[in-house]
Amino acid sequence: MAVLTYLEAIRLAMLEEMERDERVFVIGEDVGAYGGAFRVTAGFLERFGEKRVIDTPISETAIVGAAIGASLMGMRPIAEMQFIDFISCAFDMIVNYAAKARYRWGAGVPIVIRGPAGGGVHGGPFHSQNPEAYFMNVPGLKIVAPGTPADAKGLMTAAIRDPDPVIYLEHKFLYRRLKAEVPEGDFVVPIGKARVARAGQDVSIITYAAMVQVALEAAEGAARDGVDVEVVDLRTVLPLDEEAILSSAAKTGKVIVLHEPTLTGGPGGEIAALVAERAFEHLDAPVMRVAPPDTPVPYSPPLEETFLPDAEKLGRAIRAMVHY
Repeated sequence: MAVLTYLEAIRLAMLEEMERDERVFVIGEDVGAYGGAFRVTAGFLERFGEKRVIDTPISETAIVGAAIGASLMGMRPIAEMQFIDFISCAFDMIVNYAAKARYRWGAGVPIVIRGPAGGGVHGGPFHSQNPEAYFMNVPGLKIVAPGTPADAKGLMTAAIRDPDPVIYLEHKFLYRRLKAEVPEGDFVVPIGKARVARAGQDVSIITYAAMVQVALEAAEGAARDGVDVEVVDLRTVLPLDEEAILSSAAKTGKVIVLHEPTLTGGPGGEIAALVAERAFEHLDAPVMRVAPPDTPVPYSPPLEETFLPDAEKLGRAIRAMVHY
């Protein structure tokens, strides 16, 4: 085991896969000479050369389009969005080309589209978004969102090796704030498999990415009041681990879905529907969602703190569930 930050774990997985497989390369804005906006690819250019670490113009459409073309020629591109917010510029390429190629003519598009997502760093409405809900309605895509350094490494390795397109969401708040043990060597976390981050009997919290830390903090607070909270870390947003979600719902009978995308149309609605359809007989209360309000992410630090879910807000939801 090595103790690494979340950012270092992502970096290590990319380095190891580039060493292992010469087909893997990195493409994006400032990934080479500058080493990436958050320094995830620092030193890659010197190590692998300009044919495998490719700086591009400021065009997400071109970055993803080039990655798709290279993947169809047998390569394994890792396409960086400097901030994940700008993935919207490449929406057509991702949705209508990458995601549909296997369905239309049997061609896999093994690309990873990665970039920093999420709030908590006062980045404002154009540098703090969580775009996963936009893509959950697109068959052919996979979406992963690790919440720990170990999962950051294991899911990146899995994403690079996957035969189809994977959107890999890196929560920028966790980059240098979260440090933990990470397995060394060949380590893969399967896409589509959740984990129980904290076992409990009274209330289930279904969450992922940075909200895992919020859920664990709230669970510790609830434990002091005698409430045993289970925290399920989805790790993968698409496809959802339905078995893990339903198993936890059946175990506790009370489910809270916690996520950072805004409430309406967010992943919580899909998870709540799944629980309502397939675990209704086990429920002792309606499924509750804890998520930001339907506004852009505020730039003002006090407003952003009001906007984002935290342990206090989640604690109130836990108490409401217990007393339902």
